[in-house]
Amino acid sequence: MIAFYLFSASSVAWFFSMLAGGGSPFILIPLVSVLLGAQAVAPVITIGMLIGNAQRGLLLQSHVDWSLTRWYVPGAAIGALIGCYGLTHVHAEGLQLVLGVGLVVMVLHKIFGPKDTRLTVKAWHFLPYALINAIGSGLIGSTGPVMNPLYFGYGLEKESLVATKAVHKVALHTIKIMAYAGLGTLNLKYITYGLFIGLGAIPANWLGKIVLAKLSTQQFRQMVYTFVAFSGLLMIWQQRSLIPLW
Repeated sequence: MIAFYLFSASSVAWFFSMLAGGGSPFILIPLVSVLLGAQAVAPVITIGMLIGNAQRGLLLQSHVDWSLTRWYVPGAAIGALIGCYGLTHVHAEGLQLVLGVGLVVMVLHKIFGPKDTRLTVKAWHFLPYALINAIGSGLIGSTGPVMNPLYFGYGLEKESLVATKAVHKVALHTIKIMAYAGLGTLNLKYITYGLFIGLGAIPANWLGKIVLAKLSTQQFRQMVYTFVAFSGLLMIWQQRSLIPLW
């Protein structure tokens, strides 16, 4: 039954993440935590993300920006090793809360901030951005849509954003899996459940690709920022015990 729940939830999560530029872990992380325990979240989610993003990258390979990928991968490799090592030594609940607040602030600034400002991102900026993002991903399993505004700032839209991000995630999660295995936090049980998450992504990615092609650029941007806000609020709610008011 656990495998069935993971497969079903994964299909739903990956379909919507195709339309929102990512974010499937935020649907899956709470479920994995409840079914398998908090320690299983990072390795199980990582395996599922590797499979799902690999298939997504293949589906949209003609849209991948490889020049950006050359800057992303080195930063992600170093950051993933640091984050995965930190997973065995620290509790990262506070980091998830900070990240959630940051995502909400990002959307509020987008809505209420100056309309004539545009974030401009160069390809080389992704080296330090990927480093920081990968550290957080290694510690809490996924940082979700936090990088999406940076992809927009670089000039990627719709299929090019989804495809390029998927390839980046493949590189990131491959390194994380090797690190988890080396640190002894990966076992056969986690691998098996991660495979069911990955398998659930396959039909969802096919369907999501069809629907994504029908969205306008503006509709895609609106969905991305809506999910950024949702992800931030969900992170804050999950870590509400750390807020004195609660």
